[in-house]
Amino acid sequence: MKTECQMDLIKLQGKIYPCTVSLVMDLMGGKWKAVILYHLKDNSKRYNQLRKEMPAVTERTLSLQLRQLEEDGLIFRKVEGEKPPIKVTYGLTEFGKSFRKVLDSITELGNSITLNKGEFINK
Repeated sequence: MKTECQMDLIKLQGKIYPCTVSLVMDLMGGKWKAVILYHLKDNSKRYNQLRKEMPAVTERTLSLQLRQLEEDGLIFRKVEGEKPPIKVTYGLTEFGKSFRKVLDSITELGNSITLNKGEFINK
């Protein structure tokens, strides 16, 4: 029997999931979480760097998604300085780094779909 099917339900951080896929999709699913993780995949970045790399996301949505990813333990938030300007940096935790293979697969699939059915457009 597969690991994900050994029990009826899965519990993580007080939440109940019907399967392990549901658990992963809760952690990184949605429109922006995987994109944020992708942009933090190779190195830590400041908030404004993330905003520039994801111009379509609103500031409110980015802030909420960053907070949620931090609460779930996928990213860390490092604050430097005590008075303005305060430097805030985001990066992947060790747990977040375990998502790199998934992010690479999603990127590869997206590239393949674009090459076969779409097109890359210069800004």
